[in-house]
Formats: sequence, C-alpha cells, structure tokens
Amino acid sequence: MKKTIIFVTAVLIFAISMFSCSDNGSSVFSETETVTEAPSETATEAATAEETTEQVTAPQQKVGYDGMTAVGADGINDGEYDISVDSSSAMFKITECRLNVSDGKMTAEMIMSGTGYEYLYMGTGDDAQKADEADYIKSEDSDGKVKFTVPVEALDKEIDCAAFSKRKQQWYDRKLVFRADSLPVEALADGALKKVEDIGITDGEYTVDVILEGGSGKASVQSPAKLTVKDGKATAEIIWSSNKYDYMIVDGEKILPSSTEEFSVFDIPVAYFDYKLSVSADTTAMSTPHEISYTLYFDSSSIK
Repeated sequence: MKKTIIFVTAVLIFAISMFSCSDNGSSVFSETETVTEAPSETATEAATAEETTEQVTAPQQKVGYDGMTAVGADGINDGEYDISVDSSSAMFKITECRLNVSDGKMTAEMIMSGTGYEYLYMGTGDDAQKADEADYIKSEDSDGKVKFTVPVEALDKEIDCAAFSKRKQQWYDRKLVFRADSLPVEALADGALKKVEDIGITDGEYTVDVILEGGSGKASVQSPAKLTVKDGKATAEIIWSSNKYDYMIVDGEKILPSSTEEFSVFDIPVAYFDYKLSVSADTTAMSTPHEISYTLYFDSSSIK
C-alpha cells in the first residue's frame, strides 16, 4: 500500500512539474514561432539587398543585333511612330516609346515601367557627374507613369544613357538601342531598306538565310530558304515545321499554301532584305484556328 501511495505521489509530482514547465516555457514556443517567421524576414532582407545591389542582381544584357547599321534621321520620314527599344538592364524597362522625327532630328518619348528614376543623361554616369544639372533630362508625369523625352542620335546604334536613382542617389549606366526594324515600312525613307536592285542579284534561283521570330517560339521555318528572282522581284519559299498553317498574310495579302502534305509551304514576296518583315500565319493546330503574328528576316549577306 505504501509503495502504491509513493508511486502515485511521484506521478503527481512529475505531472505538476511538467505543467509548470509548459507554463514557464512560453518563451520556448515563442522562439519556435520566431523561426517560422524567419523566411519572411529573410525575404525582406533579400528584397532590400536586391535593391541595394542593382548592378549585381540585374546584369547588363545584350542590345541590338549583330551587323546592325546605324540609321540617322535622314533615313526616316518625318512623323511619329511607335518604336521598340532594347535596354541593357531589366531594372530600366521601357514599356512604351514614341519616336518623333522632324527637320532632321529625332526624339523619343519613353514610358517607364517604374518610378524609381529622377533624371536621365545621354552619356555615361561619369559624364553625368561632370555635367551641368541643366543638361539632365528630368522625369515627367504621363497619366501617373514616368516619362522621359530624350534625343535620339540614331536608330540601330548602341547609345549610352545614365539613369539617376531617386532612392540610391546615384547614376547607373545603361545602353539603349532604338530598333529601326520595329518601324512600319512607310516610316523608312528611300534607300534605308535593301531591295533586290540594291543587292545586285539578277533573275535566277538562290538560297537565303531566314530568321523567324514571334509566336510561342515552338514553330520554325527551314533555313536557308529557296529564293527566286524573276523580273526583278524576289519570292521566298517558306517551309514551316508543321502542316497546320492554312494561310499567311504578307503585306496585307492573303497567301494560300502550295503544299500541306508534310509541311505547310508558302511562296511569299520579299520586298526588302535585312529587315524584320511582319507576317501573320493562321494555324489549325488549336481547337479553333488562330492567326499568329511573326517576323521574317532575310539576310542579304547569306544569299548564294
């Protein structure tokens, strides 16, 4: 009996001590909760680190394309045009750009994706620090978005542009390329685009390298492509990677395939070389037919 009482007493004492520990151990559970919250704190620190090490987290990207030739204002007809701009940094993203050409000069109105930059300077950051503040290009408000209006020396040319961060109070170097191949054909003055007569090829059959861009990136065309010149006009045979294309639209003209047995094959006119020709191709591979926008680039230097 005594042994039983002693055992029960011991159990009660143990239970009481455990209960006491749990009451006094709130700090232990508090530490555990702190650990579970740590990832969000780490994420915040990482975000801050990303902001403070911009050049590390956003390495410089390639702009333009190989073999590009600068196009000055004399190569563009006066007017206003939407234009694509390559930026060397993902931290300096241009969502819209309007090119203005007048009296032999070009300017561009660039709408930015964010609001973090206060000034631009068309040059390097070192140049900007030495320049007079009057030469800085101040940001403007455009329906709640940041806009900069900058002079454009030339299209298809790397241009230095320094951007001044509001928060960091320092200049960051960027490179921009205003893409001539994103302009409509009517924007380009005579002589700015290469035609058959500019290349110097006569009537006959040739091959030419062709680059396809656009769509989901899954489609492709055979390259080099067969190029036929007749009566001074060029036609390219475009062979798609599938037989699911039932028509193409080139320069407003609807073109039907010459074959859809193994691949969809089209003979399309090539008015210009070394230029991204905008085309559409209708695919029946989906549940309903869809017109998909692409560009085709015919490289004149590859003609054989």
